Amino acid sequence: MKYCSNCLQPDTRPGTKFSDEAEDVVRSYCEKYSLPLIVGCINKEKPKGRSTEDFWREERYNFFKEVHAGLPVITCHHLDDVVETWLFTSFHGKSRLIPHMRDFYLRPFLETRKSAFEDWCDRKNVPVFYDVSNSDTSYMRNYIRHEVVPKAHRVNPGLHKVLRKKLKSDFSSRWTEDWANKSMEMT
Repeated sequence: MKYCSNCLQPDTRPGTKFSDEAEDVVRSYCEKYSLPLIVGCINKEKPKGRSTEDFWREERYNFFKEVHAGLPVITCHHLDDVVETWLFTSFHGKSRLIPHMRDFYLRPFLETRKSAFEDWCDRKNVPVFYDVSNSDTSYMRNYIRHEVVPKAHRVNPGLHKVLRKKLKSDFSSRWTEDWANKSMEMT
């Protein structure tokens, strides 16, 4: 298992209650099930003028790139992330979906709602922790999550269903295209 912390983030710096608890939950779970664990820490300062969220995302991906050891990195991106990303990118004129696969990243849970994971963890007694910064609507993704998504549901209560269908269609056509290209290479 790989775990990456935003160590310089306010309220999650090393030594704060949240960062210590989050890492303890991950470490305890890995120890209980004899899972190897690699912990990374984003301890660089964000360059001036750069989006904090974009900087953290890029640093997390850099960490995973360093430690993946030729194995796929499976993320737990879910359908709620897809909705937020689609809205965010749509507002910037380039709507896109989170891809199921990219490089060595696999995202098998994109069609699953976050609440399904929370329910599963509850039923299986898997410990869960919530990043307190996810409530801070000064970060654009959080603003979209807490303010825009509920309003978008007023316009289209089936928004998650629509994007799930779009994901399936997009994945199917990409898989078919990739398979066709690989088949052509073999002939």
